[in-house]
Amino acid sequence: MRTATTSIAFALTIALAAPATAQEPVRSSPPVVAEQGSNLPPTLDAPYPGGTMLLEVDASDPRSRAFRAKQTIPVASGTRELTLVYPKWLPGNHKASGKLSELGGIKFSVNSQPINWERDPVEVYAFHLDLPEGASEVVAEMIFTSPLRASEGRVMMTDTMLNMQFEKISLYPAGHYVRRIAVKPSLKLPAGWTAATALDGQVQSGQIVSWDVTDYEALVDSPVFAGAHHKSFDLGENVDLELFGDEAKDIETEPEQIELHRKLVDEALLAFGAKSFDKYEFLLAATDKLGGIGLEHHRSSENTLAADAFTDWEAEEYDRGLLPHELAHSWVGKFRRPDKMWTPDYHRPMQDNLLWVYEGQDMFWGMVLSARSGLQSPEMVRSEFATYAAIFTAQPGREWRSVEDTTFEPIISNRKTKPFPSLVRNEDYYIEGALVWLEADQIIRGGTNGTKGLDDFAKVFFGISPEDWGVITFDFDDIVTTLNGVYPYDWATFLDTRFRQPNQPAPLKGIEMAGYSLAWKEEMGPYLKQVYASGGVNLFYSIGVNLSSGGTVGSTLWDGPAFKAGLVNGAQIVAVNGKEYSSSRITDAVSATKDGQPLELIIKRDDNYETISIDYDGGLRYPHLVKTVSAEAGLDRLLEPLGE
Repeated sequence: MRTATTSIAFALTIALAAPATAQEPVRSSPPVVAEQGSNLPPTLDAPYPGGTMLLEVDASDPRSRAFRAKQTIPVASGTRELTLVYPKWLPGNHKASGKLSELGGIKFSVNSQPINWERDPVEVYAFHLDLPEGASEVVAEMIFTSPLRASEGRVMMTDTMLNMQFEKISLYPAGHYVRRIAVKPSLKLPAGWTAATALDGQVQSGQIVSWDVTDYEALVDSPVFAGAHHKSFDLGENVDLELFGDEAKDIETEPEQIELHRKLVDEALLAFGAKSFDKYEFLLAATDKLGGIGLEHHRSSENTLAADAFTDWEAEEYDRGLLPHELAHSWVGKFRRPDKMWTPDYHRPMQDNLLWVYEGQDMFWGMVLSARSGLQSPEMVRSEFATYAAIFTAQPGREWRSVEDTTFEPIISNRKTKPFPSLVRNEDYYIEGALVWLEADQIIRGGTNGTKGLDDFAKVFFGISPEDWGVITFDFDDIVTTLNGVYPYDWATFLDTRFRQPNQPAPLKGIEMAGYSLAWKEEMGPYLKQVYASGGVNLFYSIGVNLSSGGTVGSTLWDGPAFKAGLVNGAQIVAVNGKEYSSSRITDAVSATKDGQPLELIIKRDDNYETISIDYDGGLRYPHLVKTVSAEAGLDRLLEPLGE
């Protein structure tokens, strides 16, 4: 006979033993994955044998904002199968960014007769066509439905202008380097519009603009801006500024404004030592309607600034670093490109691990050239450096994630907005890259008694093969070797530590070596002051939040004072210390914490109201660079024009 105790012990024994004796589920038909190879032909560095494609784009309907295309693709005699590919991995985007989802109305025909096509089930950007016997050319027709509003994506056409990228509305035959595929493009515009691009041989007849035969790689690298309000300015050295505006008043400029852009070209050539292009077009829209863009190309760049960028010149100084940044890319990233970011076509993935050079050093040069040209004052650029450096002084994500690992961020997140970027990090290779390259410049200057700097690296590394607009690739060792040729140092360890290792100190050393220190003041510096002039409240460096003008939290510092009190993204502050919220009331209350005053908030999150107290006594804090040397500082010398 069992006692109760015995029964309980027996039951526990059975229960604990059950996992070991339980029968495994029967899987009588387990699937097996066969090796899945590419259904696309191998890519050859050989001319496309069919001949020159003809691409006719119709962008004359700003109401629908649709781009319609007819593309004629000749094929070699006897061809019975053809694979056409929509561009997917595009230079400058650092991710698979082809807008295939907006492409519709696709039709293929031979001799005006429809032919069958099949989308590749693995590489879904590819279309397989079966051609009838005797086919000499295939006609592809398609419509790119560009966004009508910002919620659908970046607006590319308005009632008065457009920004068209040929890869959005064209296909290319697989199996050949895209530089070996010839194409002759044309574009139909709304009546009265004119166009600008880096393509050669532009001729406009009525609404039709056409260009010389080019190759598909150059076509994709040559976007078009067009519009009803357009002015062109010769900046010298075969560089033009092509300015478009929402209205005629938006393209009214002062001579001194254009002169600063001429000086930008001069300073860039002095820094890099030689042209990396035969000609260059700044495509610039002063607009509040076209979607924002800053995208580099080898012989041009796509840029948008506010509609009043020229008419309210002083108020928009903070944003005038865009054109210097994109011009520098002609050398940094386009002419000299990381070896794993160069691909022979647009369906082969790119590898982003050296973006801390491509974008980080370019960010450095953009800021330097902004100051040297006078497009931004040295004070504004120093304020920008301070703003960037301050971000990294309280960023928990640094503990686990290196700068180089953030180079994969465009691919991982597709650049979506994140709940807590301070914990997971964003694309920090841009601004932290600039700060590390500032340190590299100061190491060189300090070791050579000021006789050399990163300018010398730029001339050796980027300023080669003048007016060559091909591509010369590089890898990590090439960077190290070139730096050592300028100034011998353990550059391999320096770059590996700063960029490849997590849990590094905030990147302040370059600023300190350059004769400044990061300091905190109650007033915003000029950069942040202009950024926030249109609304919003920056309290990120104090309690750890940014707010809309109405008090809604837009971003929160992970584990910061506000976070610990329960104030997170989406919550709205409705009262500050018992009084109705206003921008001035919250800043006054944060400022008063340094005098021991409490900070109590009523917040609304969804349908719930809550009173919280934030444990903080530091007052308002905004970053500034403060000079620490009595003589001219290294940063001041770096920002001085070379042409004077």
